[in-house]
Amino acid sequence: MSRTAAKSLLLDASLLRDAEALHSALSGLLRVYQFRDRDRICCYDISVTQCYALEELAEKGPSRSQSLAEALLLDKSTTTRVVDALVRKGYAKRRPDPDDARAVILCVTAAGRKLYEKINRELIQQQAELLRDFDPGLRNGATKVIEGLARAAQARFVSGVSVGRCDPACGTDAVAARCG
Repeated sequence: MSRTAAKSLLLDASLLRDAEALHSALSGLLRVYQFRDRDRICCYDISVTQCYALEELAEKGPSRSQSLAEALLLDKSTTTRVVDALVRKGYAKRRPDPDDARAVILCVTAAGRKLYEKINRELIQQQAELLRDFDPGLRNGATKVIEGLARAAQARFVSGVSVGRCDPACGTDAVAARCG
């Protein structure tokens, strides 16, 4: 085996170990945050998904339903249900789109902005408490790594590539053939 091939195998094994460690670390972190979000945000009478929609409207401004659905990575009907709940609770409103009489624009209300700011302040305070004992350089580096991972994941997973290609045996054609 050539030196280049041996080095490539070593790098691949190292990369796989790093990927496994990253997967484990992110899975643990995401699990904790999902429970934190469910427990903390729901006490404000909105779901985590409704909070994400409120955040999108508060930070990015008025939006059509399709644009909000794309930002939340949801289908349009789910987004409509999320927005319906926010409208019912007085945190969002629909208004006519000035550029298209057939469309509506979704906006955050004053009550919605106030709720979003309250939740956001509390979540940022939680992050400050978590980061308190870390060196400022490490805090900055961790943030940059997470931002980079988020960009890479967005580019890869939102474009339709997830865990790899599905084995044809588990596809709909195989199921149809067995049921046919």
